[in-house]
Amino acid sequence: MGKKATKAADNMYYIARSEASSGNPELTSREKAAEIIGIDRTRLARIELDAISPYPEEVKAMAEVYNTPELCNSYCARECPIGKNSVTEVTIDDFDRLALKVLGSLKDIDSLRASLIAISEDGIIEESEQPAFQEILDSLEKISTNAKALQLWALKNIRLRSDEA
Repeated sequence: MGKKATKAADNMYYIARSEASSGNPELTSREKAAEIIGIDRTRLARIELDAISPYPEEVKAMAEVYNTPELCNSYCARECPIGKNSVTEVTIDDFDRLALKVLGSLKDIDSLRASLIAISEDGIIEESEQPAFQEILDSLEKISTNAKALQLWALKNIRLRSDEA
């Protein structure tokens, strides 16, 4: 992009459009980007300047146009009133790093399974079992976060044959 908007420099929607403009020069212009996304240019400007929050359907459209599926995850984790309490924001790394994170989070799956079986066999989580149960929940969250990051990487970087047709 020719001119960098300093007021919007740390806005995730501006950053996504800026990065996407290297592959699609039409996105260098906020006006053209807004037209492609299907929203008013002043609305896009206000979103990029953090003056307003985008609607979920606008985030979805930006994520598709900019090829940044992580925008949806970030929106849900940061801005959505429901998602803020239930969605973990993920960071997309390089494939090899993501694969190692997924494999690392799965390495103790057998001991987690055995621990969960032992805790759940009587149908009650005793007070003495609560720390072990919390460790299970934490491990599952780590697995889930790493799996989501890998899934977003795949959405962003792999063109499936059905998409090419």
